Formats: sequence, structure tokens, C-alpha cells
Amino acid sequence: MTEVAETIKQTVTTNDVVLFMKGTKEMPQCGFSSRVAGVLNYMGIDYADVNVLADENLRQGIKDFSDWPTVPQLYVKGEFVGGCDIITEMTLSGEIDTLFDENGVAFDKEAADKIREANG
Repeated sequence: MTEVAETIKQTVTTNDVVLFMKGTKEMPQCGFSSRVAGVLNYMGIDYADVNVLADENLRQGIKDFSDWPTVPQLYVKGEFVGGCDIITEMTLSGEIDTLFDENGVAFDKEAADKIREANG
């Protein structure tokens, strides 16, 4: 395994929730990263954010690691969940609530419901 892959593996296994994104959770640098970070921030999720723009090897490495061609990428308890479209769908369907509940990740259920109400 490459050094970048080892770093990624360590990051996703030592943090319950990790978002590999363009920019940071405070200052996303693309619309897709902004959408996913916005959902996680609004729901009060405690997550690690990894700015792939800071390191070209990491930017490519995360795509190779997950075999997923785009960023952002969300990991929960070491497992790849998906990118922006998948996270959006899971949030609107309520699947994301189940995923967080099953993995013991605390989140604001009222905020999740408000997201669905606003997009319903």
C-alpha cells in the first residue's frame, strides 16, 4: 500500500466520520463539497474534513482508494458511503439517519427533518 493510501486508511479508521472534500468544512471550495459539508454541519455531525486541494497526491489517492472518480467522499466508521449525489439522496430519503443511528454517530434529528421538509 502506498504512503498516501496508508494515510487515508488511518484517517478513515481513526475518525467516525470523514469528508474528503475540496476546501474545508468552514470554507468549501466547490459546490458539491459545500452541499455535503452543509448537510453535515446543519445536522451537527462531528466529522473530520480533509482538503484534497492541499495535496495533489491525496487528491488522486482518495479516488484510487475508494475506486470513486469524484470528490467529495464521505466515510462513516471506515466505510465509503458515497459522494454528493448519494449523500443528498440518503439525506432526503432518511437513509442517512439510519446510517448514523446504526453506527452510533450523534446528529440532530430535528435538523435532518427540516432538511427533508425544505426539500419535500
